[in-house]
Amino acid sequence: MNGQTTRIQFTLNGQAVQADIQTHHNALDVLRNTFALFGARESCGQGLCGCCTIIVDGKSVSGCLYLAAALDGTEVRTIESLDADGELHPVQQAFIDCDAFQCGFCTSGFILMSQQLLAENPRPSEAEIKNYLSGNLCRCAAYPEIIEAVQLAATRINASKEAM
Repeated sequence: MNGQTTRIQFTLNGQAVQADIQTHHNALDVLRNTFALFGARESCGQGLCGCCTIIVDGKSVSGCLYLAAALDGTEVRTIESLDADGELHPVQQAFIDCDAFQCGFCTSGFILMSQQLLAENPRPSEAEIKNYLSGNLCRCAAYPEIIEAVQLAATRINASKEAM
């Protein structure tokens, strides 16, 4: 590659950051190599599996396909943003409680997408969960447990909102 660099500035998990990047790098490269955030992973390299899911300006994107230069001026969230003061997000806890992963390689993408789903639709049906998560692949086939975890997280989140 030509080695051309550019400086980008964006908000990463609530913190203003900047980075000098190679213009050909993708978002996943920058998150992993510059900021040591390893939750999003590259698997297929084609945006088909969901392992590299990150949230940019409130929309899920494939970090393996999203050019890092396009992060300039955006708000980026990764799986690392979900725990607050060391306490797991209800979706993370539900995945643990339901054994909704085996090898764990796809888990961060599933959790991030599930959290986004529940923010948009607090009471999704099983069909809505399956449809929303259809862009994420689990090679270990933990799909029943993933559905169960999303339903459990929805129940817990809704119960905590009603208790307020």
